[in-house]
Amino acid sequence: MRAVIAHGKGDVRVEEQELPRPGAGQVAVRIAFGGICGSDLHYVHRGGVGDYSIREPLTLGHEVSGTVAELGEGVDGPPVGTPVTVHPATPCGECAQCRAGRPNTCPTTRYLGSAAHLPHVQGGFADVVVVRAAQLVELPEGLALDRAALAEPLAVALHAVSRAGDLQGRRVLVTGAGPIGVLVAAAARHAGATEVVVSDLVGEALDVARRCGATSTVHAADLDRADPLDVDVAIEASGAPPALGTCARHVVRGGVVVQVGLLPPGDVPAPGNLLVTKEVDLRGAFRFSDEIRTAVDLLAGGLPVDAVLTHRVPVAEAVPAFELAGDRRVASKVLLDFT
Repeated sequence: MRAVIAHGKGDVRVEEQELPRPGAGQVAVRIAFGGICGSDLHYVHRGGVGDYSIREPLTLGHEVSGTVAELGEGVDGPPVGTPVTVHPATPCGECAQCRAGRPNTCPTTRYLGSAAHLPHVQGGFADVVVVRAAQLVELPEGLALDRAALAEPLAVALHAVSRAGDLQGRRVLVTGAGPIGVLVAAAARHAGATEVVVSDLVGEALDVARRCGATSTVHAADLDRADPLDVDVAIEASGAPPALGTCARHVVRGGVVVQVGLLPPGDVPAPGNLLVTKEVDLRGAFRFSDEIRTAVDLLAGGLPVDAVLTHRVPVAEAVPAFELAGDRRVASKVLLDFT
């Protein structure tokens, strides 16, 4: 079978591997589509993401959809052929975080396509992937497999929005119009925000944001020069350190800033005085817990996010697909097509 494997910075290959078989409690999934995430781009272009570097060959990918191909011993269902997406995380289930209902912050969570641990957790960009049966999320009838590949990033967006608190009737700023930022805008509107302003440096990305629920957009350079917007909530989705200061400046006194974009490795500057004098509540948002099931329901229900899906590229052309996904003037979410 084919698999998309990163060997280090600038070195990604489509390689042949043996077809995996599911063991007890496992299910083999035949992958149809896999979305290229910002973390996948970091692994390819930088050799790592956040504080995690590639130390051995890593099959990329954690945003996948497909159909059940084979059930392992002791697994009753779903039947072969069932369309599914996959929850990428395997938390320990026993630590203080898991017991507190925060499995997404479990320190030993293993996540598809992640170099956080050694050996690495091999990812979903392969013709067939074996996962725990509990990781499967069945898709509602009528939800297309390409659209279903958005379930994982939409779950990240939903978790970020939930970390902000009640958005009903609120004004929201989202910095960064990559796929996560755009999905955050859509999720914020769904959560009842009356105004969602999205900023970015790339005009084409802002166009995608407008088509997915942003009530207005602004170029990031203009936002930096503008008077404070006094939004109730700011969600930082770009991962650019200056944007955290932008959020702190434009949120109201006593407002909330949620950091969901992964920042560069190590320490970064923080707008400490603004956080103090405005009593801003700064919250992190990391991955998600069970929001992927809500994401699937919203996608099946027609949440307007199709504009995020800009390209579908055959897996044989995965190497140029990563270059395409890195060009934000042209692409938003690029799907690898395994069909």
